[in-house]
Amino acid sequence: MTSAPDRTGRRADRGAADASPTLRIALDQGAGPSGDVESALRRLDARARSAAEAGARLLASPEMSMTGYNIGADIDRLAEPADGPLHAEVARIAAATGVALLYGYPERENGRVFNTVRLVDGTGAPLAGYRKNHLFGSLDRDAFAPGDTPVVQATLDGLRLGLLICYDVEFPEMVRAHALAGTELLLVPTALMRPYTSVATTVLPARALENGLFVAYVNRCDREGELDYCGLSCLIGPDGGEILRAGADEELLVADVDAAALRETRAATPYLDDRRPELYASLTDG
Repeated sequence: MTSAPDRTGRRADRGAADASPTLRIALDQGAGPSGDVESALRRLDARARSAAEAGARLLASPEMSMTGYNIGADIDRLAEPADGPLHAEVARIAAATGVALLYGYPERENGRVFNTVRLVDGTGAPLAGYRKNHLFGSLDRDAFAPGDTPVVQATLDGLRLGLLICYDVEFPEMVRAHALAGTELLLVPTALMRPYTSVATTVLPARALENGLFVAYVNRCDREGELDYCGLSCLIGPDGGEILRAGADEELLVADVDAAALRETRAATPYLDDRRPELYASLTDG
């Protein structure tokens, strides 16, 4: 397999006196052949090794990265429990490379199928699983049951991570709930298609800025049936600025997430501290 271009964005060394956690992450913009789990595992292994060579401690992949997203009846065929054979293979790759992995797949539980992302650490141990809460259109609703847990978090290398999937991040309440729960880096695997590019270019920076957190948005950049994925994966800083931004082609993006920058931004722009929740209750009742 031809390896993707590698682009790196790194903060200057703050010196040993700064004990703030820093996490180097890699975003894999791209996907293997739809419906081919074996090819997806080979791709994940190759990308994890590239991420490890770049010093990354975490590799994030797009929505439904292990099976494909727009795959019709194959979703039911490929769905499996959270601790099924797919997890065992992903855990093996994580342990072999020492890189934590965030991957997407159709999760089966009690006769229902969920659009799920799962996070394992660099030993392969499971850290968290999140089921997509907001289902987009008939493609999602015909295939999946909605999740019902708005905030799922895990800690990696001292940094508090939160998980959402694609359409979820377009609801401001979801991201605010994460900010209030202490999420520092919000990971958002996605399958964003044209013509909705403004989600990646406008909504994501606004979500990061208004909540003072990092947002990592990792998308596909190919075609699946009638869906034309737009790429534009990015890492947005807590000030709303782009740390990294992919184009329309396959890329591996690598950057550092520095908790000190988050605290500095929140001190300068204290949206969370200046909230007046007593005014807002009626806005979220219906």
